[in-house]
Amino acid sequence: MDLLNMIRGKILVIITLTIVLIVLYIYWQVNSIIVKSYRIPVENLPASMKGFTILHFSDLHSKEFGEKQKKILKLIDELDFDIVAITGDLINKRRPVEAPIIDLIRGLQKPVFFVPGNHEWWTGFNIKEDLVNLGVQILDNKAVRIDKKGQHMWLVGVDDPYTERDDLNAAIKGIADSAPKILLAHAPNIFPTAVEHKIDLILVGHTHGGQVRMPLIGALIAPGQGLFPHWDYGLYAERKTKMVITGGLGESGLPLRFNIKPEIVLITLEPAQ
Repeated sequence: MDLLNMIRGKILVIITLTIVLIVLYIYWQVNSIIVKSYRIPVENLPASMKGFTILHFSDLHSKEFGEKQKKILKLIDELDFDIVAITGDLINKRRPVEAPIIDLIRGLQKPVFFVPGNHEWWTGFNIKEDLVNLGVQILDNKAVRIDKKGQHMWLVGVDDPYTERDDLNAAIKGIADSAPKILLAHAPNIFPTAVEHKIDLILVGHTHGGQVRMPLIGALIAPGQGLFPHWDYGLYAERKTKMVITGGLGESGLPLRFNIKPEIVLITLEPAQ
C-alpha cells in the first residue's frame, strides 16, 4: 500500500505540475506581442512606393496591453511604417469597453484606416463616432488614393464580409487606372471575390489564427469555416492576388491562445520581378 500511495502521489505531482505549466504557457501566449513581417511583391508598383510599409493589426477585442496600452505602443514606436491599417473587431461584444481602443488609436502617430468587423456591428458600431473624432478614416465599401511623389496606389476597404455587409464592387467603382489595389477586409472569405477583381493584396483578420494551433496541422477551428479551416493564418496567393491573415491581438470567448501569440504585422511592398 505504501508503494501504491507513493506512485499515486508522484502521479498527482506530475499532473499538477503539468497543469501549472500549461496555465503559465497560455498566460504567456495571451499576454505577449510579436511583430510579424512580410515583404510582398506587387505588380505595377510605382517606384515611389517601393518599401512602402503598412502596420496592420486586427481583433483587439477591447484588450489592454498595460496601462493605457503602454506595452503595445512602446513596441509600435520602435517600428518604421507609413500608415496603419486596422481590420475590425476593435470592440468585444461580451465586454464592449472603449477606453482600450481610444488609448491605442491616440498613441498611433501615422494615418489610420479602418474597416469594421462583426463585433463592431454586434455592438451597433457605437465606436464609429469616436474613431472619426480621432481622425481615423473608415473605409466601409470605399477607396482612397495613396499618393507619394506624384505616383499613387489605391487603398480599398469593405464593410464586414462575415456579416455580409461587404460590397467590393461599390468600393472599387471609381478606380479606372491600373495602379495597385490593397484591400482591407475583416474576414478572409472575401478572398475568391478579390481574386476575380484582380486585387493585388488583401489584409484581413477575424480568425485569430484559430487561437489554438497544432504543430504541422495549424488551426483546429475558425469562425465561419469550421474544423481545420482553409484560410486561418499567414500568407496565401492565387493568380496575382495575395492575402495576409493576421493572428490578431485579442481573443474571442475564452482568453486562450496556444502556439499563436498576439501580433502586429508589418507589410512592406516591393516590385514584382
